[in-house]
Amino acid sequence: MDAEKFIFCLEAIPDSEQPTETVTIKGLEQLAFQGISSIYNYCDSIEELEERLGTLVYDDTHFKEYEIIYLVMNGEEDTIQLGNNYYTLQEIAELFEGKMKGKIIHFSNTKALDLNADDAQYFLDVTGARAVSGYGMDSVTISSLPLDQLFFTLCQEEYDVIEVVELMHQKNYVACKALDFRLYY
Repeated sequence: MDAEKFIFCLEAIPDSEQPTETVTIKGLEQLAFQGISSIYNYCDSIEELEERLGTLVYDDTHFKEYEIIYLVMNGEEDTIQLGNNYYTLQEIAELFEGKMKGKIIHFSNTKALDLNADDAQYFLDVTGARAVSGYGMDSVTISSLPLDQLFFTLCQEEYDVIEVVELMHQKNYVACKALDFRLYY
């Protein structure tokens, strides 16, 4: 591997003035023990999401080294939930407009990722992302975190997203099928 690839995680929490340690933080700490670096942040509103993203894109000198933008947010159909508000993935794409060139945007399974071909292509074209991934099954009781960790590890080793998906299915076919892992590129 030529250079380390980082993960930027943004998690929606109920109240950003009272953050708590989440399962996501513990999962990222486990990845750190495997040598995979990440930055964790949280938000409870679209304004905070935009602020955190702006800080990442414009102020972080290592932004080009972040391969994966990991979004841990609830949602329904083609929306994410921040606080009591829902935002479509089209709105999120426009918020990320042109800022995710070459990145993989990965959603945990707290929000089902179910895009048709046109919506997926729109998201990729507007954001500039290399791929968007997630799960067809949303659940707050069955965590995708172990599969997310496998995905992140494989992305460290392999650039080709098709190869990553094939390796994921080879290593944990049952979980990939149960959670309905999806990748649009």
